[in-house]
Amino acid sequence: MRDLIFALGAILAAEGFLLAIAPDRMERLMETMRLMGPERLRYAGLLAAALGVGLLALAH
Repeated sequence: MRDLIFALGAILAAEGFLLAIAPDRMERLMETMRLMGPERLRYAGLLAAALGVGLLALAH
């Protein structure tokens, strides 16, 4: 549970930092994601989740 809370905090901090330093770039990225099809977004999400779990496993 502690790892999950740490991971969520790290995600929020990273996203907040990116939005603070590059809001225009993040807006373009979100627009690109909006235009992607659901299947492609699903695969991107699964890949991101797998990488995140792998990083947590390495850190632990």
